[in-house]
Amino acid sequence: MTELRLVELSAATIVAVNNLSLKPGQEQFLAPVSYGIAATVMNPQTTWQRVVLDGDEVVGFVSANFDHDAPEEHFRSVLWRINVAADEQGRGVGRFAVESLIAEARDRGFEHLNVIYEAGDGGPEAFFQRVGFSPVGETEYAEVIAEIRFA
Repeated sequence: MTELRLVELSAATIVAVNNLSLKPGQEQFLAPVSYGIAATVMNPQTTWQRVVLDGDEVVGFVSANFDHDAPEEHFRSVLWRINVAADEQGRGVGRFAVESLIAEARDRGFEHLNVIYEAGDGGPEAFFQRVGFSPVGETEYAEVIAEIRFA
C-alpha cells in the first residue's frame, strides 16, 4: 500500500466510487452510493464527501454531514457512509478515512462524531468499535447511534 490520501468526490472519481466492491453480505447494510451523493446536491454547505486513493486507485469513500444547527444532536456531526473496496478491507483504509473525518470535524469546531448503523452479522459494528465509536442510543428505527469523542 502506498500513501493513502483523500480527494474531493469529482466527475473523475464518481464512477470508481459507484463500482467499489463489497464483501458478500455487506450490501444489505448500505444504501446505493448514489443516495449519499445526492445529499451533496441537497445540502452542499454541510455535506463532506471524500474519496480515498491509494496511489491513483480508488479504494474507499467517506461521506459526512456537519451542521451546527441540525435539530437533532446526532445529525450535527455525523459519518453517513464509509465504503472500502472488498480487497482493501483490513488494511487500514477505513481507519484512515475515519481519522481524516475526525480531523475535519475538529477543524469545524465539533467535539464528537456520530455514526448511525444497523446492527447485525456481517455489519459495520465491529469496525466502528475498533476505531473508537461507542453506542450511545438508538433511532426510532432501531438503528444504533454511536459516537466518538475527541475534544
